[in-house]
Formats: sequence, C-alpha cells, structure tokens
Amino acid sequence: MGTIRLTTAQALVKFLDNQFINVDGVESKFVHGIFAIFGHGNVLGLGQALEQDRGELMVYQGRNEQGMAHAAIGFAKQKLRRQIIACSSSVGPGAANMITAAATATANRIPLLLLPGDVFATRQPDPVLQQIEQSHDLSISTNDAFRAVSKYWDRVSRPEQLMTACINAMRVLTDPAETGAVTLSLPQDVQGEAWDYPDYFFQKRVHRLDRRLPVEAQLQDALALLATKRKPLIICGGGVKYSGAGDALRAFAERHQIPFAETQAGKGTLISDHPLNVGGVGETGCLAANLLAKEADLVIGVGTRYTDFTTASKWIFQHPDVSFLNINVSNFDSYKLDGVQLLADAREGLSALDTRLAAQGFNSGWGAQIEQAQSKLLKETQRVYAAVYSGEGFVPEIDDHLDREAVWAEFNRLTNSFLTQSSVLGTLNEQLPKDAVIVAAAGSLPGDLQRMWRTQDYNGYHVEYGYSCMGYEVNASLGVKLAEPQREVFTLVGDGSFMMLHSELVTSIQERAKINVVLFDNMTNGCINNLQMEHGMDSFTTEFRFRDSETQALNGGFVPVDFAAIAAGYGCKTYRVSTLEQLQQALEDAQKQTVSTLIDVKVLPKTMIHKYFSWWNVGGARVSQSERVDAVATMLDEHIAQARKY
Repeated sequence: MGTIRLTTAQALVKFLDNQFINVDGVESKFVHGIFAIFGHGNVLGLGQALEQDRGELMVYQGRNEQGMAHAAIGFAKQKLRRQIIACSSSVGPGAANMITAAATATANRIPLLLLPGDVFATRQPDPVLQQIEQSHDLSISTNDAFRAVSKYWDRVSRPEQLMTACINAMRVLTDPAETGAVTLSLPQDVQGEAWDYPDYFFQKRVHRLDRRLPVEAQLQDALALLATKRKPLIICGGGVKYSGAGDALRAFAERHQIPFAETQAGKGTLISDHPLNVGGVGETGCLAANLLAKEADLVIGVGTRYTDFTTASKWIFQHPDVSFLNINVSNFDSYKLDGVQLLADAREGLSALDTRLAAQGFNSGWGAQIEQAQSKLLKETQRVYAAVYSGEGFVPEIDDHLDREAVWAEFNRLTNSFLTQSSVLGTLNEQLPKDAVIVAAAGSLPGDLQRMWRTQDYNGYHVEYGYSCMGYEVNASLGVKLAEPQREVFTLVGDGSFMMLHSELVTSIQERAKINVVLFDNMTNGCINNLQMEHGMDSFTTEFRFRDSETQALNGGFVPVDFAAIAAGYGCKTYRVSTLEQLQQALEDAQKQTVSTLIDVKVLPKTMIHKYFSWWNVGGARVSQSERVDAVATMLDEHIAQARKY
C-alpha cells in the first residue's frame, strides 16, 4: 500500500476531485467546485489546499455565506441532484450564516456539502477569535448548530478521521431517499496537519444511483387498491423530476386516463398544456386540480412528501372513502397519510404498475370531467392575467375589511403605477423564451405561479417552497445559470425577499453568468399581509411604512426604494417599470444583454391571486377583542373537524 503525505485540507480537496456519479450508465463528475468566503478559519487550511492544487474543481468567490450556499442548492436542484458545489466558510458567523441554507437543502432533499471552519481541536489558543465558549461543555462550537438541519454531521478532529467522514458524506449526498445538507466541520488547526494517507483513498470513486425496484407484494397491494377505485388522481412530486420519470408518468396517465396534479417541486416535469395536467394542487393549488381533488377516491402520490400546502392541511381530499397510494423511494414518505406503500424509484414504480394495470384493462371513471376542469383553468388563467386596475375601481379577490382603493391611490402617487401582480405574471408567461428557467421561493409569488404559470419546457420551473426561504431567489438563480449556462434565467422576487438577501447578484457579474431579476415591488410583505387580513387582523407591521410620530406605530406613509439604482451600482443593466408596455420593452431588451439585469416593477399591493377551494391550518387566536378574529377561530374548528387527523 502506497501513501501520500498531505494536509487534511489537501486530502479533502483531492478526494472531492475524484468523486463521480453514474445514473443509467451515464457517468459524470459529482463535485463541480467549491464556493468559498475565506477567513482565518479556512484560508490557511482549505484555502491553501485549493491554491496549491484544486484539480478540476472550480472555485467561486461568494459574497455572503448563506447566499453562496443557496447558489449551491440552486445548482444541485437544477442538475436534478446529480452534481453539486461544496461551500466553505470560516468559523463563527461565517459558519452560522450557512445554517439557514442547510435547513433549506434538507427540507427540500437537495444535496449540499458544507465545509465550515471550526475552533482549534487542541484548544491551545482558546478562545480563538469568533469562538463561542460554553462553560458547561467546551466541545461545543457554532457548528454544533448544524446538527439539527443536517442529514449527516461530523467533526474531523484528527487527520485520519477525514476518510470515514468523506465516505459517509458521499453516501448521504448521493442517496435519493436520504440526501440533504452534509456538514463536515473542519477545526482550524487540523486543516493544516499532515498525515500519510493511503493512496487508495484518492482513487476514482463512482457512486451509482441504483433505481429501487418495487417488490411483488407491494405491487399486488397497489393493484388491489386500484381495483376498488374509479376516480384516482396522481400527485406529481419532486421525486418524479429527480428520477427522470416524466415519460413514465405520461405513459401511465395516458394509458389509464388518470389526471395528474403538481406540487411546487414537481411542476415543470411535464408541460402545462398536456391534456391530463390539471395543475398545482392544495393550498396554493389551481381551480382544476382542487376541483378534482375533492372528488378523488384515490390519491396516487408519486415522489411527494405531502406538505401541508400540497394537502391543504390534510383537508382538500373530501371524498368519504379516499385512500392513498404512495410511490416513493423514501420509506419515511411512503407511510404518510396512512397510505398503501409502493417503495420504489418513481420511474420503476410507475412502469411496473402501468404494465400490471394495463393487463387488467383499468381506466379511470373521470370521463369528461378532466377536460372540463382544464377548460375552466384556462379561462380562469386568462381572466386573472387580464385583471388590471382601470382607474375606476378593481374588484378585490379577497372580500375583507380593507379600504384597498385608498392604499392603491397612495401607492400610485409614489410610483405612478397601477400594475397588478397577476397582469405582470401574464406578460412574463407570454413573453419569456419557452426554454427559460424561472426561479422563485417565498412570499405570494410561489402561490400565484403554482396556480397560474403555464410551463412550456422541461425543468423550466424552479421554485423552492419546501422551506419557503426568503433570500433564496436571486442567489439560487446564479446556481441555476452555472448549471445551465445556455438557458436564460429569470428570478421572480418580491421586494421583501430581495432586501433579505441578494448577495450573489454581484457574483453573477464577476462570473459573467447573466441572470435576469424581475423584482415585484409592492412595498409590502404581501403574502403575510394577505394572511393577516383574511384571518381577521388589520395590516400590522407587514407593510413597509414609516413610523407615525403620534401613534408610534408603523402606519405612516409607504417607504419607497429605488431598487434599480441599487442594482445599477453593482453593474447590472436596469429598468424601471410602471406600465405593461414598459415591462414588455424591458423584457425584450434584457434578453439582448450580456450582463445581469434587474427590472424594478412597481406592483399594486394586495393583488395576488386568490385561493381555489383550499384551506391552510395556520392556527389563530382563540381569545380576542375582535369579532373578525373570533369568526376565524370558529372556522378553524370546523375545518379541523373535516381534515384527516394524521
């Protein structure tokens, strides 16, 4: 056995550079590169190793640790979890900044390798700069906070520990059922320590993504269940997209005439115009899917983890005899909603079930209802996309107590805009290139997009809604562009999320990786503002307003921000938009640019698209001084009584 004398950091870089993945016989490099922000906790260890010999790894310079980690998530998600970018930070605040991104990756089941620097293993200089001292336990550092949000966590306290830590990291990162954030904490001194590593540790490793096949007994259980049902509804989750099971889903649905609805992660697997695609389902679901969901006597969940938004807090499926068939590579998810389990890769599970079901001559009993629901959805989409403020009034989508006309008049005085959110989305949906990728995450935009956005190309819909992380949007768009440089990438982001975090917009300029930011400025955290009002509250600290000197409340005038000026300072090509004509011109010109762009669109607050027969259990005050709040509490009890208990 030969050995190679390297520092721990040098060995880590050499190991990462030799990891590959094989999917259906196609082999590719698994670790594309490393995002890094260097500080005293990693610059002389991992930084030195990368400077000396980074192999074929690309090194990207981040601007904010959370932002660069979101970019890495966006990259891995767009690559369908088949390639990653690792992230390195210093100790203390640099590491802590990545905790939110770790949670985002784990919630969404996206592989993310985090390499935070850690305090000294020897403890000789304790307390080192940025070290947290816990008097009851000196082994604790900031990095212990990653334990709760990581699928695998380890601390490399000796050089030789690196080997088992790396092997286990790859085991989790390449596991379709158990993937998420992996954190390898690297003490500052250990990174530079040398050891004689066996040369076989650095051999080329190919991690095979083996497709789990369904077992016969579970197939028989699924067939027995289907034989008793007439109106099955498929829910297409993110697992369908990551498995590459779109064709299998299409064949299964078409052969048996079963409509399919989409989760946020599953949307974009098949185009919206497919005659059996009834759109987003659940709390942010559309008219068609939610109409059929209430009548479905069987829900076939494929690659979905059944979030409360997908199931409308386990309330949307109202058929008295509704059952669940769960096709999932994750045993944990396959048990949800007390369903019949078909533990398998999405593609293999669908294909096996399709063959068996065809032999039985099964067809659903939906008949013309699918086409009728599709027709209603198309008409409703056209209606909300055409919803404009005429200057003589606008019918609000939510019947509440708010004087919207006064709010809109004030907004117009500041912006000269009467644009509605839905009309802006309609223009974007019509004018963006068919192969463009849209990116969104938090606020009201994901709901409006799942309800109404018409996907036109595969994997062109990139919405993070497993963690609904404000600040994901702009930063992840850089990752998407690095993953697919040939496609135009459009970030759809609210002003609240943009102000939360957009650090890697600068990195996109540095890397000449053009992204297009369409910023919806309504001077409000619009989603939560609407949530307040529909649950009986007033607008309380969710609009961006000055403090009133008399009441000391935040209910003065709106706080205007020139977002175009901010982006221009970074080097972006920018546009200011207050009419649909200006928006159309900006979109046309943005596509001609070679540098990142930002379109600052002033959008009337409180013009998000309303719900369609859904409900979301967000709790509520059971004692109040408001009749409106009391009425919501009564409604809450009624809906909980109608929902499944587990």
